[in-house]
Amino acid sequence: MSSPRPSTSSTSSDSGLSVDTTAYPEESKYTSTAPGAGGLSDENRYRDVEEGEAGADEPFLPSAKKQAASGSRTSRLIWGLVILCVAGWLWGLVLFVTQNRSAQQSVSEALQSHESGAISGSSSSGKPVTLEQVLTGQWLPRSHAVSWIAGPNGEDGLLVEQGEDQGKGYLRVDDIRSRKGDATSQESRVLMEKAIVQVDGRTIFPVSTWPSPNLNKVLLLSEREKNWRHSFTGKYWIFDVATQTAQPLDPSNPDGRVQLAIWSPTSDMVAFVRDNNLYLRRLSSKEVVPITKDGGADLFYGIPDWVYEEEVFSGNSVTWWSGDGKYVAFLRTNETAVPEFPVQYYLSRPSGKRPPPGLEDYPEVREIKYPKAGAPNPVVSLQFYDVEKQEVFSIEAPDDFEDDDRIVIEIVWGTEGKILVRATNRESDVLKVFLFDTKARTSKLVRTENVADIDGGWVEPTQYTWFIPADPSNGRPHDGYLDTVIHEGYEHLGYFTPLDNSEPILLTQGEWEVVDAPTAVDLRKGIVYFISTKESPTERHLYQVNLDGSNLKPLTDTSKPGYYDVSFSHGTGYALLSYRGPSIPWQAIVNTETDELKYEETIEDNAGLARMVDSYALPTEIYQNVTIDGFTLQVVERRPPHFNPAKKYPVLFYLYNGPRSQTVDRKFSIDFQSYVASSLGYIVVTVDGRGTGFSGRKTRCIVRGNLGYYEAYDQITTANLWGEKPYVDETRMSIWGWSYGGFMTLKTLEQDAGQTFQYGMAVAPVTDWRHYDSIYTERYMHTPAHNPNGYDNTSITDMTALQQTVRFLVIHGASDDNVHIQNTLVLVDKLDLAGVQNYDLHFYPDSDHSINFHNAHRMVYERLSSWLVNAFNDEWHRIADPVPDDSMWEKVKRSLPMLVN
Repeated sequence: MSSPRPSTSSTSSDSGLSVDTTAYPEESKYTSTAPGAGGLSDENRYRDVEEGEAGADEPFLPSAKKQAASGSRTSRLIWGLVILCVAGWLWGLVLFVTQNRSAQQSVSEALQSHESGAISGSSSSGKPVTLEQVLTGQWLPRSHAVSWIAGPNGEDGLLVEQGEDQGKGYLRVDDIRSRKGDATSQESRVLMEKAIVQVDGRTIFPVSTWPSPNLNKVLLLSEREKNWRHSFTGKYWIFDVATQTAQPLDPSNPDGRVQLAIWSPTSDMVAFVRDNNLYLRRLSSKEVVPITKDGGADLFYGIPDWVYEEEVFSGNSVTWWSGDGKYVAFLRTNETAVPEFPVQYYLSRPSGKRPPPGLEDYPEVREIKYPKAGAPNPVVSLQFYDVEKQEVFSIEAPDDFEDDDRIVIEIVWGTEGKILVRATNRESDVLKVFLFDTKARTSKLVRTENVADIDGGWVEPTQYTWFIPADPSNGRPHDGYLDTVIHEGYEHLGYFTPLDNSEPILLTQGEWEVVDAPTAVDLRKGIVYFISTKESPTERHLYQVNLDGSNLKPLTDTSKPGYYDVSFSHGTGYALLSYRGPSIPWQAIVNTETDELKYEETIEDNAGLARMVDSYALPTEIYQNVTIDGFTLQVVERRPPHFNPAKKYPVLFYLYNGPRSQTVDRKFSIDFQSYVASSLGYIVVTVDGRGTGFSGRKTRCIVRGNLGYYEAYDQITTANLWGEKPYVDETRMSIWGWSYGGFMTLKTLEQDAGQTFQYGMAVAPVTDWRHYDSIYTERYMHTPAHNPNGYDNTSITDMTALQQTVRFLVIHGASDDNVHIQNTLVLVDKLDLAGVQNYDLHFYPDSDHSINFHNAHRMVYERLSSWLVNAFNDEWHRIADPVPDDSMWEKVKRSLPMLVN
């Protein structure tokens, strides 16, 4: 599964188990407009507003206010005259020089002051970071996502803004050039005057909005209810911009709960899913046409089931319009053979249904179709709908995988009815790329990669393939596509042209990797933009390269550590460039029309966060690497403020370490680990061991078939290295992690058997990979039938070894639909059978994988904190029958400054 960075953790994961706590919230004024991807939403807004701070709610920050000088003494007046004369002379010189320069600044010049370096140990007399601040998001950088949109006639640089703004309307389209007074810019266009809509006497409160491509209509979502991590249901409405009125998406069923709705590229149709069936609404009439009719509990059309949503698409849609609006491609998912797993809810009722009288005290049980490793998978097939003929059809693929051995991971429309389909086998180590022609209703296999033979690794289910249309006048005689390929042990960009060519033109190569590439393609210039780790595995910089592989160059400042991401406008003429660290994060609109990115306007400078940094005593972060068995691994050490090398400090290791994940990076982050170092005064170390991403496939793929072994060895070896440091108390070392990190905590304690780590804290851990879902697990472990010894080795089974630790803590949400509570219960049974008692256990009722039902999220971190304080104060040594010393934790809390809401 994909997950953004949580507020109380520092894990970045492309797939797999991850903590799903409070993510970087994004202002609703700048959210994506793609239907099915969340849309413009008012949910989970976070405002980092200092008292008296002006303009905090504005989409773009105002210019810095000029400071007025004052003085009354004669000497000050004289000096003022001198300064004015000198300033006048300097100003004249500046004007003379700038007449011969471009009026635009380069990004590196305009934003240089933002990139002064990592934030660490900022204030010698500052206050420590509090747990309250971390849990309430007070240290989260403000972050915006610009919702770029193409103009009806292909205009570039247009963006959608949502929110009441000085009478400009609630939802509007602006031209970014208008903010600089460009005479050629488009006028702002208001799509919705008000945030509240009346429909047939009903008041509608939209929570998400999606303008049609021609900007004449807006799709509205109200009464949104969460389903799984990405999916939801709600009521949809079609809003007319000209009349400022709305009607139900389905006039015959206005209260029907819809699971997905997507505009056609031609703006005259909406494809939507209700009750697992796919429908088509033509705006020319109120008639709704059913595309499928047999959808139900076991059969899904156009939306993914639980495992495909979680592990393949990280979204709620498997419906794709062709670019000309003539066809709809969609997946048919049959999970009849998939076993069910019951998830119990003791306090809440996710179904929203009241039980019959007299049955109120029984828990609600939700049966989830959940394929565990080795169990039957859902059978997925691709189908098409011909809009003109109103006909559903399928196209047989040559040399396809068998139904029980197929995972469809990506669909990419081209032109003239052509479509690329990427699929893997069940174990995700053979990739096949098919080319379908919906007009001729033919298909062929154009590319096969046996990754198991290449490096023993696997294929990640990413969706970044980019179709490149033919343009003979621009040096492209044939259609083609961009895809990530393996080259000499690293993941790089390859350009395949014609479409059936299996040998790519390599656009990048070297001992570094591209990340989720490409980011954008300028077809007019033949330029590909991408993010990569070229400078360091812990950094991300923006680069460009020509489609023939020439002129590769960085567009961000690579002379200093940096971590960037970027969002391009529809025509790639503009971009939102986001600097995420290591210094104070900022965001700016840049112009890409010249050879260098040109600064246009700052969207966010996080001035409030900068003031907080100046007022608090933050940990010092030391980035380094260790070499273990010839593998170079990235490490960050967080030292407490006022660090004294003559003292002996306890050490907490924090890890995630899932396949292709990354925890050690150069993003700005003040999280739970920062709190531990700043307030509790402990050293916190994180090492990205073998199996993690962005250091080459050799480092990553060695863990396949034996999850936990090398990763635990790397944690123990690094801990031994730290134990030899003169400022480390090797008798007080602990390790903790959540989800995959929880598994790794237990696996490390098991392998270590108390030799290095005395303590550990595991939250929501996997304890046996046979209990986790098939698509994720078999990608890294093969099937249980193929690799039975591997599954035995990775399970937490050596209770005698766990007994050698001083003490460990296990926490789990009782209603976890991802990592089932079965994992912890099976572990507890093994501990009981072995007579092991040196552990503490806590369950949180009705909490899912993020453990946030009622007050659970706060309680988890308070429990982790108090437990760790007790551990490093030797409570588990001194007490014969140890129980948490709550009085000690209360003393600690009273001694720390806590901010209240």
